[in-house]
Amino acid sequence: MSVASRMLETYPKDLGGVDRERLRACIEACFECAQACTACADACLSEDGVADLVKCVRTDLDCADQCETTGRVLSRHTGYDANLTRAVLEACAQACKTCADECEQHASMHDHCRVCAEACRRCERACRELIDTL
Repeated sequence: MSVASRMLETYPKDLGGVDRERLRACIEACFECAQACTACADACLSEDGVADLVKCVRTDLDCADQCETTGRVLSRHTGYDANLTRAVLEACAQACKTCADECEQHASMHDHCRVCAEACRRCERACRELIDTL
């Protein structure tokens, strides 16, 4: 059982109708994606052709920051604001889409970009699935 699952189980109040399983999946996808994007940016900086990967590094880091923020916002439930949560999730889904699109352009040459794109697509889906329940 993941830490996110355990923390959601121990939350003493109702989550206001938010689907706990989708919430857990989204929190985990956000933090996984943030790590993948951070590692991909670092790997890009280690490539011989780093000049060709500048946009990839930028989108990786933007996505990592957005995913980290989203995971943290989703982990807080007291005083929950559905409109703010929806906006944060939309921004995260967009950051993930942008990053995955960019990484996929380099995936045939750089495995780290392929792995990152896959994590971004998973996170984008998780965000959209959670939005659908709000």
